[in-house]
Amino acid sequence: MRNAVGVTLILALLVALPARAAVTPEEQQRIDGKKIVMIIAKRDFRDEELLKPKRFLESKGATVTVASSSLEPAKGMLGAVVKPDILLSNVKVDDFDVVIFVGGSGAAEYWNDPTAQAIARKTVEQNKLLCAICIAPVTLANAGVLKDKKATVWASEGNKLKRAGIKYTGADVEIEGKIITADGPTSAQKFAETIYRKLIEQTRPERK
Repeated sequence: MRNAVGVTLILALLVALPARAAVTPEEQQRIDGKKIVMIIAKRDFRDEELLKPKRFLESKGATVTVASSSLEPAKGMLGAVVKPDILLSNVKVDDFDVVIFVGGSGAAEYWNDPTAQAIARKTVEQNKLLCAICIAPVTLANAGVLKDKKATVWASEGNKLKRAGIKYTGADVEIEGKIITADGPTSAQKFAETIYRKLIEQTRPERK
């Protein structure tokens, strides 16, 4: 009798559990071997914009390197402390499949930084994925790689993109070829998933 009651309780609990959404074939794919560099400010990068994409992309098999203008521990706007792996000046685009500029108020240090702009231009020249979130798309704009392209940015900086001849859309995430931009921390997860899907697309064999 006790066994019957126990089985009944277990069945009731299983029925009460929410149904798990089916995993799509795309979500099962790995990106092992893909190398990503995430560029953060030495102070006041936005925590979610680094940590959420980093965690998600690493869970899919990518190797993520963090770069900054200093090797001292960088502090996020919400208190996260991250030790950069390499200096911005040592970033070699040839070594990576994706370059991501992380936002946060401190990201303004790269807006007019010649090294950061050169990295953005070289990423485009090598036909690799170039991504930026929050106010970081301004760095891409000032590097000249967004001219006449669609892009988004933190709303306060929208006019900077417009003045640079960019089609500012105000979307949460915008895709223009191999350039992906996002508007801020609330879009960090979607930003990460968009980068992942773009990498998956690139690994698919071309249809004849």
